[in-house]
Amino acid sequence: MIDNNQASFDKDKLDFAIFCIENVAKKLNKNPRDTYDALTKKSNILMSYIVPSYDVLHTQGKEYITNDIISFMREKGVAV
Repeated sequence: MIDNNQASFDKDKLDFAIFCIENVAKKLNKNPRDTYDALTKKSNILMSYIVPSYDVLHTQGKEYITNDIISFMREKGVAV
């Protein structure tokens, strides 16, 4: 059984992932669905970087988070 703290924690990460996808898409002038595909199907950036880095990244500003993810995508050769 999942306790309330675990459910809240998972919801926070989900909300953060959506926030990241939407803001990266907006900055790159791309469709959020295409951005999601780039972060999941073309790479594993969502689950290997964004979600595990939640504790650090979510304390930063929107510009920093967005630029950090875009830089990471470029380092990994992932295009939207």
